[in-house]
Amino acid sequence: MTGAVVVECSPLIEDNQWVLDASANDSSIVGVVGFLDAGKPGFGQDLDRFGKDPLFRGVRYGDLWGRNIVEQMGNPQFVEDMRLLAEMDMSLDSANPHLDLLEALLQLSDQVPDLRIIVDHLPKLPVAASERARYERILGEFSARPQTYVKISAVLLEQGGTVSYELDDYRSTIDEIAGAFGEDRVLYGSDWPNSDPLGTYGQVIGIVREYFEEKSESAREKYFRLNSMAAYKWVDG
Repeated sequence: MTGAVVVECSPLIEDNQWVLDASANDSSIVGVVGFLDAGKPGFGQDLDRFGKDPLFRGVRYGDLWGRNIVEQMGNPQFVEDMRLLAEMDMSLDSANPHLDLLEALLQLSDQVPDLRIIVDHLPKLPVAASERARYERILGEFSARPQTYVKISAVLLEQGGTVSYELDDYRSTIDEIAGAFGEDRVLYGSDWPNSDPLGTYGQVIGIVREYFEEKSESAREKYFRLNSMAAYKWVDG
């Protein structure tokens, strides 16, 4: 690993500045995704403040720290803030996927079609048999939206008290997501440090590395590097 985009998860505004300050002295950090309160007064000022730093590449918002993107879709100020994000050529990362959240992201994509949306950690979403048709429909709708991306991350799962490190136990899930978004819109994500209870970093990256070793060199380069440049607009060097 030679570079990374840091996705902030702290709800404290000043922690965004802490991450930017730390990243300024670390050449391995190529971008920072902040955590700002879209839909509330002050979002625009905060975005303008942090957006002056070229490392600041977007905002994370999802079901995290009491935030609820499904509810926010009924808040006109939230949608306006997302338009502002798009106007500044920045992206939106989601958090903690579930079907209602995915449908809210589709709705947001309809209302702000220029906004680049990155769906985080989709492989960890459990899909009940009764919801399979709904999930497949959602994936199909994402497939038709070129400004949406997905992180094939949080792949490792605990089942029956154990964690498998065999690719075949995850292959069908990855195949379905990768097939829906296509090789130009899938990104690597570590989910570190949340991944620590499930395995070492080597085990986390090992599953997706093995999967993409079976693909073309171009597909590997896109997944591990080039697609993140398209999604976050970070600048090499």
